[in-house]
Amino acid sequence: MTTRDTPVDHASRPGDLLIPFLAVVCDAIAIEFSFLFSYWLRFHSSLFESLGFAHVPAPPIEGYWLGSLAVVVVWLILLNARKMYGARRSVSLIDELMNIVKVGSVGMLIVMSAAFFYRDFSYSRIVFGLIWMSSITGIFIGRMFVLSLERRLYRQGKNLRQAIVIGSDSLANEVYRRLNAHPSFGFTIVGYFADAKAPTEAGLSATPHLGSVPAASDYIRRQGIELVFIALRSKDHPRLFELISECEGVNVEFMMVPDVLEILTSQVKLRELEGVPFLTLKSIPLSMWGRISKRAMDVLVASALVAVLSPLLLVIMILIRLTSRGPMFYKQERVGIDGQKFTMLKFRSMKTAAEAESGPVWAKGDDPRRTPIGVFLRKTSLDELPQLFNVLKGDMSLVGPRPERPYFVDQFKHLVPKYLDRHRVKTGITGWAQVNGLRGDTSLEERIRYDLYYIENWSLAFDIKILLMTIKAALKVHEAR
Repeated sequence: MTTRDTPVDHASRPGDLLIPFLAVVCDAIAIEFSFLFSYWLRFHSSLFESLGFAHVPAPPIEGYWLGSLAVVVVWLILLNARKMYGARRSVSLIDELMNIVKVGSVGMLIVMSAAFFYRDFSYSRIVFGLIWMSSITGIFIGRMFVLSLERRLYRQGKNLRQAIVIGSDSLANEVYRRLNAHPSFGFTIVGYFADAKAPTEAGLSATPHLGSVPAASDYIRRQGIELVFIALRSKDHPRLFELISECEGVNVEFMMVPDVLEILTSQVKLRELEGVPFLTLKSIPLSMWGRISKRAMDVLVASALVAVLSPLLLVIMILIRLTSRGPMFYKQERVGIDGQKFTMLKFRSMKTAAEAESGPVWAKGDDPRRTPIGVFLRKTSLDELPQLFNVLKGDMSLVGPRPERPYFVDQFKHLVPKYLDRHRVKTGITGWAQVNGLRGDTSLEERIRYDLYYIENWSLAFDIKILLMTIKAALKVHEAR
Protein backbone atom coordinates (compact mmCIF):
# COMPACT_ATOMS: atom_id res chain seq x y z
CA MET A 1 0.00 0.00 0.00
CA THR A 2 1.38 3.40 -0.97
CA THR A 3 1.67 6.24 1.50
CA ARG A 4 0.52 9.80 0.98
CA ASP A 5 2.77 12.85 0.80
CA THR A 6 0.09 15.16 2.17
CA PRO A 7 -2.46 14.57 4.93
CA VAL A 8 -5.94 13.62 3.79
CA ASP A 9 -8.67 16.21 4.11
CA HIS A 10 -10.99 14.44 6.56
CA ALA A 11 -13.83 16.88 5.89
CA SER A 12 -13.81 16.00 2.18
CA ARG A 13 -15.28 12.54 2.70
CA PRO A 14 -18.97 12.82 1.79
CA GLY A 15 -19.94 9.69 3.71
CA ASP A 16 -19.22 11.31 7.07
CA LEU A 17 -22.00 13.81 6.32
CA LEU A 18 -24.29 11.58 4.27
CA ILE A 19 -24.71 8.80 6.84
CA PRO A 20 -25.81 11.03 9.77
CA PHE A 21 -28.08 13.01 7.42
CA LEU A 22 -29.78 9.83 6.20
CA ALA A 23 -30.21 8.65 9.80
CA VAL A 24 -31.95 11.91 10.76
CA VAL A 25 -34.23 11.78 7.71
CA CYS A 26 -35.16 8.12 8.24
CA ASP A 27 -35.88 8.70 11.94
CA ALA A 28 -38.07 11.73 11.22
CA ILE A 29 -40.03 9.85 8.56
CA ALA A 30 -40.47 6.85 10.85
CA ILE A 31 -41.77 8.95 13.75
CA GLU A 32 -44.17 10.90 11.53
CA PHE A 33 -45.38 7.70 9.87
CA SER A 34 -45.98 6.08 13.26
CA PHE A 35 -48.36 8.90 14.22
CA LEU A 36 -50.35 8.74 10.98
CA PHE A 37 -50.37 4.92 10.87
CA SER A 38 -51.48 4.64 14.51
CA TYR A 39 -54.24 7.22 13.93
CA TRP A 40 -55.51 5.29 10.89
CA LEU A 41 -55.26 1.89 12.61
CA ARG A 42 -57.30 3.05 15.61
CA PHE A 43 -59.97 5.17 13.96
CA HIS A 44 -60.27 4.11 10.31
CA SER A 45 -59.54 0.38 10.30
CA SER A 46 -61.82 -2.38 11.57
CA LEU A 47 -59.08 -4.04 13.63
CA PHE A 48 -60.13 -2.80 17.05
CA GLU A 49 -63.83 -3.30 16.43
CA SER A 50 -63.10 -6.91 15.51
CA LEU A 51 -61.26 -7.20 18.82
CA GLY A 52 -64.34 -6.05 20.73
CA PHE A 53 -63.52 -2.36 21.19
CA ALA A 54 -66.39 0.10 20.82
CA HIS A 55 -66.47 2.27 17.73
CA VAL A 56 -65.05 5.72 18.44
CA PRO A 57 -65.60 8.67 16.08
CA ALA A 58 -62.34 9.82 14.57
CA PRO A 59 -61.07 13.10 16.05
CA PRO A 60 -59.61 15.71 13.68
CA ILE A 61 -56.34 14.45 12.27
CA GLU A 62 -54.88 17.93 12.54
CA GLY A 63 -54.41 17.47 16.30
CA TYR A 64 -52.24 14.40 15.77
CA TRP A 65 -50.42 15.88 12.81
CA LEU A 66 -49.50 19.10 14.61
CA GLY A 67 -48.52 17.17 17.71
CA SER A 68 -46.31 14.87 15.65
CA LEU A 69 -44.28 17.80 14.36
CA ALA A 70 -43.30 18.75 17.92
CA VAL A 71 -42.65 15.12 18.84
CA VAL A 72 -40.33 14.62 15.87
CA VAL A 73 -38.13 17.47 17.08
CA VAL A 74 -38.10 16.22 20.69
CA TRP A 75 -37.30 12.64 19.71
CA LEU A 76 -34.52 13.67 17.37
CA ILE A 77 -32.99 15.62 20.24
CA LEU A 78 -33.25 12.53 22.47
CA LEU A 79 -31.66 10.33 19.82
CA ASN A 80 -28.86 12.83 19.38
CA ALA A 81 -28.34 12.97 23.15
CA ARG A 82 -27.58 9.24 23.06
CA LYS A 83 -25.01 9.94 20.32
CA MET A 84 -27.00 8.04 17.71
CA TYR A 85 -26.17 10.42 14.88
CA GLY A 86 -22.78 10.16 13.33
CA ALA A 87 -20.81 7.99 10.98
CA ARG A 88 -18.50 5.19 12.12
CA ARG A 89 -20.46 4.29 15.22
CA SER A 90 -19.48 0.60 14.85
CA VAL A 91 -22.66 -0.40 16.64
CA SER A 92 -24.43 -3.73 16.35
CA LEU A 93 -28.10 -3.90 15.43
CA ILE A 94 -28.88 -5.30 18.87
CA ASP A 95 -27.26 -2.28 20.56
CA GLU A 96 -29.12 -0.02 18.15
CA LEU A 97 -32.44 -1.66 19.02
CA MET A 98 -31.75 -1.29 22.75
CA ASN A 99 -31.03 2.42 22.34
CA ILE A 100 -34.14 2.93 20.21
CA VAL A 101 -36.35 1.23 22.80
CA LYS A 102 -34.91 3.44 25.55
CA VAL A 103 -35.39 6.63 23.54
CA GLY A 104 -38.86 5.57 22.40
CA SER A 105 -39.94 4.82 25.97
CA VAL A 106 -38.63 8.13 27.34
CA GLY A 107 -40.10 9.95 24.36
CA MET A 108 -43.55 8.47 24.93
CA LEU A 109 -43.46 9.50 28.58
CA ILE A 110 -42.76 13.06 27.43
CA VAL A 111 -45.59 12.88 24.88
CA MET A 112 -48.08 11.53 27.42
CA SER A 113 -47.05 14.18 29.96
CA ALA A 114 -47.54 16.95 27.40
CA ALA A 115 -50.93 15.51 26.37
CA PHE A 116 -52.02 15.45 30.01
CA PHE A 117 -51.43 19.18 30.41
CA TYR A 118 -52.83 20.08 26.98
CA ARG A 119 -56.58 20.05 27.62
CA ASP A 120 -57.76 21.51 24.30
CA PHE A 121 -57.48 18.16 22.53
CA SER A 122 -58.16 14.61 23.71
CA TYR A 123 -55.59 12.03 22.63
CA SER A 124 -56.30 8.28 22.64
CA ARG A 125 -54.21 6.17 25.01
CA ILE A 126 -54.50 3.26 22.57
CA VAL A 127 -53.00 5.46 19.85
CA PHE A 128 -50.13 6.32 22.18
CA GLY A 129 -49.40 2.63 22.66
CA LEU A 130 -49.51 2.07 18.91
CA ILE A 131 -47.21 5.04 18.34
CA TRP A 132 -44.69 3.60 20.81
CA MET A 133 -44.58 0.22 19.07
CA SER A 134 -44.71 1.46 15.48
CA SER A 135 -42.13 4.22 16.04
CA ILE A 136 -39.62 1.79 17.54
CA THR A 137 -40.22 -0.61 14.65
CA GLY A 138 -40.00 2.12 12.03
CA ILE A 139 -36.86 3.73 13.44
CA PHE A 140 -35.16 0.34 13.73
CA ILE A 141 -35.97 -0.55 10.11
CA GLY A 142 -34.56 2.80 9.02
CA ARG A 143 -31.41 2.22 11.06
CA MET A 144 -30.98 -1.21 9.49
CA PHE A 145 -31.02 0.46 6.08
CA VAL A 146 -28.56 3.20 7.08
CA LEU A 147 -26.14 0.81 8.81
CA SER A 148 -26.21 -1.62 5.90
CA LEU A 149 -25.51 1.23 3.48
CA GLU A 150 -22.63 2.49 5.62
CA ARG A 151 -21.05 -0.95 5.93
CA ARG A 152 -21.49 -1.57 2.23
CA LEU A 153 -19.49 1.58 1.49
CA TYR A 154 -16.74 0.39 3.82
CA ARG A 155 -16.62 -3.09 2.28
CA GLN A 156 -16.20 -1.41 -1.11
CA GLY A 157 -13.19 0.46 0.25
CA LYS A 158 -14.94 3.84 0.28
CA ASN A 159 -14.86 6.45 3.05
CA LEU A 160 -12.30 4.51 5.10
CA ARG A 161 -10.19 5.95 7.91
CA GLN A 162 -6.47 5.18 8.02
CA ALA A 163 -5.36 3.27 11.14
CA ILE A 164 -2.12 1.93 12.58
CA VAL A 165 -1.23 -0.57 15.29
CA ILE A 166 1.37 0.13 17.99
CA GLY A 167 3.04 -3.13 19.04
CA SER A 168 4.21 -6.39 17.45
CA ASP A 169 3.84 -9.22 19.96
CA SER A 170 0.95 -11.65 20.41
CA LEU A 171 -1.37 -8.96 21.78
CA ALA A 172 -0.84 -6.69 18.75
CA ASN A 173 -1.20 -9.66 16.42
CA GLU A 174 -4.54 -10.59 18.02
CA VAL A 175 -5.76 -7.01 17.61
CA TYR A 176 -4.81 -7.03 13.94
CA ARG A 177 -6.30 -10.47 13.33
CA ARG A 178 -9.69 -9.54 14.76
CA LEU A 179 -10.01 -6.05 13.34
CA ASN A 180 -8.65 -6.78 9.89
CA ALA A 181 -11.33 -9.45 9.47
CA HIS A 182 -14.06 -6.80 9.66
CA PRO A 183 -13.77 -4.28 6.81
CA SER A 184 -17.25 -3.03 7.69
CA PHE A 185 -15.78 -1.25 10.74
CA GLY A 186 -14.80 1.64 8.46
CA PHE A 187 -11.02 1.73 8.66
CA THR A 188 -8.02 0.14 7.02
CA ILE A 189 -4.83 -0.75 8.91
CA VAL A 190 -1.94 0.65 6.87
CA GLY A 191 0.85 -0.76 9.06
CA TYR A 192 2.29 -1.09 12.53
CA PHE A 193 4.99 0.52 14.67
CA ALA A 194 7.18 -1.58 16.94
CA ASP A 195 10.81 -1.82 17.95
CA ALA A 196 11.00 -5.22 16.26
CA LYS A 197 9.19 -6.73 13.31
CA ALA A 198 6.39 -9.19 13.94
CA PRO A 199 7.25 -12.88 13.45
CA THR A 200 6.72 -14.04 9.88
CA GLU A 201 4.10 -16.57 11.00
CA ALA A 202 2.00 -13.82 12.64
CA GLY A 203 -0.84 -12.24 10.71
CA LEU A 204 0.50 -8.79 11.58
CA SER A 205 3.51 -9.44 9.35
CA ALA A 206 1.20 -9.13 6.33
CA THR A 207 1.01 -5.37 6.88
CA PRO A 208 4.03 -3.04 6.59
CA HIS A 209 6.37 -2.44 9.53
CA LEU A 210 6.49 1.38 9.51
CA GLY A 211 9.24 1.90 12.07
CA SER A 212 9.92 2.01 15.80
CA VAL A 213 7.43 3.37 18.33
CA PRO A 214 9.13 6.82 18.69
CA ALA A 215 8.65 7.41 14.94
CA ALA A 216 4.87 6.92 15.15
CA SER A 217 3.98 10.49 16.15
CA ASP A 218 5.69 12.00 13.11
CA TYR A 219 3.98 9.50 10.81
CA ILE A 220 0.59 10.25 12.36
CA ARG A 221 1.02 13.96 11.69
CA ARG A 222 2.44 13.54 8.20
CA GLN A 223 -0.01 10.95 6.89
CA GLY A 224 -3.16 12.17 8.62
CA ILE A 225 -3.71 8.96 10.59
CA GLU A 226 -7.02 9.15 12.43
CA LEU A 227 -7.08 5.95 14.48
CA VAL A 228 -4.33 4.30 16.53
CA PHE A 229 -4.76 0.88 18.16
CA ILE A 230 -2.29 0.57 21.02
CA ALA A 231 -1.29 -2.96 22.03
CA LEU A 232 1.63 -2.35 24.39
CA ARG A 233 2.45 -4.24 27.53
CA SER A 234 2.24 -2.60 30.96
CA LYS A 235 6.00 -2.06 31.11
CA ASP A 236 5.79 0.04 27.93
CA HIS A 237 3.04 2.39 29.13
CA PRO A 238 5.48 5.30 29.73
CA ARG A 239 6.15 5.24 25.99
CA LEU A 240 2.41 5.44 25.42
CA PHE A 241 2.20 8.65 27.43
CA GLU A 242 5.05 10.10 25.40
CA LEU A 243 3.27 9.22 22.15
CA ILE A 244 0.01 10.84 23.25
CA SER A 245 1.89 13.94 24.42
CA GLU A 246 3.71 14.23 21.09
CA CYS A 247 0.37 14.11 19.24
CA GLU A 248 -1.17 17.08 21.04
CA GLY A 249 -3.16 19.23 18.64
CA VAL A 250 -3.63 16.37 16.17
CA ASN A 251 -7.10 14.99 15.41
CA VAL A 252 -6.34 11.36 16.12
CA GLU A 253 -8.19 8.77 18.20
CA PHE A 254 -6.21 6.47 20.49
CA MET A 255 -7.66 3.12 21.56
CA MET A 256 -5.73 0.93 23.99
CA VAL A 257 -6.16 -2.80 24.60
CA PRO A 258 -5.68 -4.04 28.18
CA ASP A 259 -2.82 -6.51 28.06
CA VAL A 260 -3.16 -8.59 31.21
CA LEU A 261 -5.92 -10.20 33.22
CA GLU A 262 -4.79 -8.36 36.35
CA ILE A 263 -6.03 -5.03 34.93
CA LEU A 264 -9.17 -4.29 36.88
CA THR A 265 -12.32 -4.58 34.77
CA SER A 266 -14.45 -2.67 37.26
CA GLN A 267 -15.36 0.93 36.71
CA VAL A 268 -13.29 2.92 39.22
CA LYS A 269 -15.53 5.33 41.10
CA LEU A 270 -14.75 8.16 43.47
CA ARG A 271 -16.59 8.23 46.80
CA GLU A 272 -16.26 10.66 49.64
CA LEU A 273 -16.72 9.66 53.28
CA GLU A 274 -16.47 12.41 55.88
CA GLY A 275 -14.43 14.52 53.49
CA VAL A 276 -11.99 11.72 52.68
CA PRO A 277 -11.93 10.72 48.97
CA PHE A 278 -11.84 6.99 48.24
CA LEU A 279 -11.46 5.15 44.94
CA THR A 280 -13.86 2.20 44.76
CA LEU A 281 -11.85 -0.50 42.99
CA LYS A 282 -14.30 -3.35 43.54
CA SER A 283 -17.96 -3.14 44.44
CA ILE A 284 -20.95 -5.42 44.93
CA PRO A 285 -22.09 -6.28 41.37
CA LEU A 286 -25.85 -6.43 42.06
CA SER A 287 -27.80 -4.27 44.46
CA MET A 288 -30.88 -5.60 46.20
CA TRP A 289 -33.09 -4.08 43.51
CA GLY A 290 -30.79 -5.50 40.85
CA ARG A 291 -31.13 -9.01 42.29
CA ILE A 292 -34.92 -8.67 42.47
CA SER A 293 -35.28 -7.37 38.92
CA LYS A 294 -32.88 -9.98 37.51
CA ARG A 295 -34.72 -12.79 39.30
CA ALA A 296 -38.09 -11.48 38.10
CA MET A 297 -36.89 -11.47 34.50
CA ASP A 298 -35.43 -14.97 34.92
CA VAL A 299 -38.74 -16.39 36.17
CA LEU A 300 -40.90 -14.63 33.57
CA VAL A 301 -38.72 -15.44 30.57
CA ALA A 302 -37.88 -19.01 31.65
CA SER A 303 -41.56 -19.77 32.33
CA ALA A 304 -42.56 -18.43 28.92
CA LEU A 305 -39.81 -20.43 27.18
CA VAL A 306 -40.78 -23.66 28.94
CA ALA A 307 -44.40 -23.16 27.89
CA VAL A 308 -43.55 -22.34 24.27
CA LEU A 309 -40.85 -24.98 23.87
CA SER A 310 -42.63 -27.82 25.69
CA PRO A 311 -43.51 -29.66 22.42
CA LEU A 312 -39.86 -29.48 21.35
CA LEU A 313 -38.71 -30.71 24.77
CA LEU A 314 -41.07 -33.67 24.49
CA VAL A 315 -39.83 -34.56 20.98
CA ILE A 316 -36.19 -34.44 22.12
CA MET A 317 -36.94 -36.69 25.09
CA ILE A 318 -38.59 -39.26 22.81
CA LEU A 319 -35.68 -39.18 20.34
CA ILE A 320 -33.13 -39.70 23.12
CA ARG A 321 -35.12 -42.66 24.41
CA LEU A 322 -35.41 -44.23 20.94
CA THR A 323 -31.78 -43.77 19.84
CA SER A 324 -29.76 -44.81 22.89
CA ARG A 325 -29.99 -46.60 26.19
CA GLY A 326 -29.96 -44.65 29.39
CA PRO A 327 -31.74 -41.70 31.02
CA MET A 328 -33.08 -38.77 28.99
CA PHE A 329 -31.44 -36.20 31.27
CA TYR A 330 -27.83 -35.87 32.27
CA LYS A 331 -27.28 -34.59 35.79
CA GLN A 332 -23.94 -33.11 36.74
CA GLU A 333 -22.67 -31.28 39.81
CA ARG A 334 -21.59 -27.71 39.09
CA VAL A 335 -20.38 -24.74 41.15
CA GLY A 336 -22.63 -21.67 41.32
CA ILE A 337 -22.89 -18.40 43.21
CA ASP A 338 -20.73 -18.09 46.33
CA GLY A 339 -19.11 -21.44 45.48
CA GLN A 340 -22.29 -23.39 46.26
CA LYS A 341 -22.73 -26.68 44.43
CA PHE A 342 -25.91 -27.61 42.57
CA THR A 343 -27.11 -30.25 40.13
CA MET A 344 -27.28 -28.95 36.55
CA LEU A 345 -29.60 -30.58 34.02
CA LYS A 346 -28.87 -31.26 30.34
CA PHE A 347 -30.35 -33.52 27.73
CA ARG A 348 -28.08 -36.55 27.55
CA SER A 349 -25.96 -36.26 24.42
CA MET A 350 -23.33 -38.90 25.23
CA LYS A 351 -23.28 -42.57 25.99
CA THR A 352 -23.85 -43.56 29.58
CA ALA A 353 -20.74 -43.76 31.77
CA ALA A 354 -18.82 -41.72 29.17
CA GLU A 355 -16.20 -40.71 31.73
CA ALA A 356 -16.00 -43.99 33.61
CA GLU A 357 -12.48 -44.70 32.39
CA SER A 358 -11.07 -41.26 31.59
CA GLY A 359 -12.48 -39.26 34.48
CA PRO A 360 -13.48 -35.60 34.01
CA VAL A 361 -12.29 -34.33 30.60
CA TRP A 362 -13.23 -31.49 28.24
CA ALA A 363 -15.77 -32.43 25.58
CA LYS A 364 -14.49 -32.19 22.00
CA GLY A 365 -16.35 -31.03 18.90
CA ASP A 366 -15.92 -34.49 17.31
CA ASP A 367 -16.20 -36.42 20.58
CA PRO A 368 -16.75 -40.13 19.77
CA ARG A 369 -18.74 -40.55 22.98
CA ARG A 370 -21.70 -38.67 21.50
CA THR A 371 -24.91 -40.49 20.65
CA PRO A 372 -26.50 -40.09 17.17
CA ILE A 373 -29.06 -37.59 18.46
CA GLY A 374 -26.40 -36.10 20.74
CA VAL A 375 -24.43 -34.87 17.73
CA PHE A 376 -27.41 -32.77 16.69
CA LEU A 377 -28.22 -31.63 20.22
CA ARG A 378 -24.71 -30.35 20.87
CA LYS A 379 -24.45 -28.81 17.41
CA THR A 380 -27.57 -26.73 18.03
CA SER A 381 -27.06 -26.32 21.83
CA LEU A 382 -30.52 -27.83 22.39
CA ASP A 383 -28.98 -30.07 25.06
CA GLU A 384 -28.84 -26.97 27.29
CA LEU A 385 -32.64 -26.40 27.33
CA PRO A 386 -33.35 -28.34 30.58
CA GLN A 387 -31.31 -25.69 32.40
CA LEU A 388 -34.44 -23.54 32.16
CA PHE A 389 -35.66 -25.64 35.11
CA ASN A 390 -32.44 -24.78 36.98
CA VAL A 391 -33.31 -21.13 36.37
CA LEU A 392 -36.85 -21.56 37.67
CA LYS A 393 -35.50 -23.37 40.74
CA GLY A 394 -33.09 -20.49 41.41
CA ASP A 395 -29.80 -22.37 41.00
CA MET A 396 -28.96 -20.49 37.79
CA SER A 397 -29.85 -17.34 35.88
CA LEU A 398 -30.60 -16.93 32.20
CA VAL A 399 -27.44 -14.83 31.84
CA GLY A 400 -24.19 -15.22 33.72
CA PRO A 401 -20.82 -16.99 33.65
CA ARG A 402 -21.16 -20.62 32.63
CA PRO A 403 -20.97 -23.01 35.61
CA GLU A 404 -18.05 -25.40 35.85
CA ARG A 405 -17.52 -28.72 37.58
CA PRO A 406 -15.85 -28.76 41.02
CA TYR A 407 -12.95 -30.80 39.63
CA PHE A 408 -12.02 -28.06 37.16
CA VAL A 409 -12.77 -25.22 39.59
CA ASP A 410 -10.21 -26.67 42.03
CA GLN A 411 -7.63 -26.64 39.21
CA PHE A 412 -8.40 -23.30 37.61
CA LYS A 413 -8.54 -21.28 40.84
CA HIS A 414 -4.79 -21.89 41.25
CA LEU A 415 -3.91 -21.32 37.59
CA VAL A 416 -6.08 -18.39 36.51
CA PRO A 417 -6.06 -15.09 38.46
CA LYS A 418 -9.50 -13.87 39.54
CA TYR A 419 -11.13 -17.13 38.48
CA LEU A 420 -13.21 -17.36 41.67
CA ASP A 421 -14.62 -13.87 41.05
CA ARG A 422 -16.95 -15.56 38.56
CA HIS A 423 -18.91 -16.90 41.51
CA ARG A 424 -19.98 -13.44 42.70
CA VAL A 425 -23.17 -13.79 40.65
CA LYS A 426 -25.38 -16.69 39.60
CA THR A 427 -24.09 -18.77 36.74
CA GLY A 428 -26.10 -18.65 33.52
CA ILE A 429 -27.33 -20.61 30.53
CA THR A 430 -25.65 -18.04 28.30
CA GLY A 431 -23.14 -15.29 28.99
CA TRP A 432 -21.09 -12.43 27.60
CA ALA A 433 -18.17 -14.74 26.84
CA GLN A 434 -20.36 -17.26 25.00
CA VAL A 435 -22.05 -14.74 22.69
CA ASN A 436 -18.58 -13.47 21.79
CA GLY A 437 -17.52 -16.89 20.56
CA LEU A 438 -15.71 -18.08 23.70
CA ARG A 439 -17.24 -21.46 24.39
CA GLY A 440 -15.92 -24.85 25.37
CA ASP A 441 -12.33 -25.53 24.37
CA THR A 442 -11.25 -21.87 23.99
CA SER A 443 -8.88 -19.59 25.91
CA LEU A 444 -9.86 -19.80 29.56
CA GLU A 445 -8.11 -16.53 30.43
CA GLU A 446 -10.05 -14.73 27.71
CA ARG A 447 -13.35 -16.15 28.94
CA ILE A 448 -12.57 -15.00 32.47
CA ARG A 449 -11.95 -11.46 31.22
CA TYR A 450 -15.35 -11.41 29.53
CA ASP A 451 -17.06 -12.90 32.58
CA LEU A 452 -15.51 -10.31 34.90
CA TYR A 453 -16.45 -7.50 32.53
CA TYR A 454 -20.06 -8.71 32.64
CA ILE A 455 -20.08 -8.92 36.43
CA GLU A 456 -18.64 -5.42 36.94
CA ASN A 457 -20.87 -3.83 34.28
CA TRP A 458 -24.11 -5.69 34.91
CA SER A 459 -27.45 -4.11 34.12
CA LEU A 460 -30.84 -5.47 33.13
CA ALA A 461 -30.35 -3.92 29.69
CA PHE A 462 -27.02 -5.77 29.40
CA ASP A 463 -28.83 -9.06 30.15
CA ILE A 464 -31.43 -8.33 27.48
CA LYS A 465 -28.71 -7.54 24.97
CA ILE A 466 -26.96 -10.86 25.69
CA LEU A 467 -30.24 -12.75 25.33
CA LEU A 468 -30.86 -11.12 21.95
CA MET A 469 -27.31 -11.95 20.84
CA THR A 470 -27.91 -15.54 21.98
CA ILE A 471 -31.04 -15.79 19.85
CA LYS A 472 -29.09 -14.44 16.89
CA ALA A 473 -26.30 -16.97 17.46
CA ALA A 474 -28.81 -19.82 17.89
CA LEU A 475 -30.10 -19.19 14.39
CA LYS A 476 -26.66 -20.17 13.10
CA VAL A 477 -25.91 -23.85 13.36
CA HIS A 478 -22.52 -24.21 14.99
CA GLU A 479 -20.46 -26.94 16.52
CA ALA A 480 -20.70 -26.91 20.30
CA ARG A 481 -17.32 -27.72 21.76
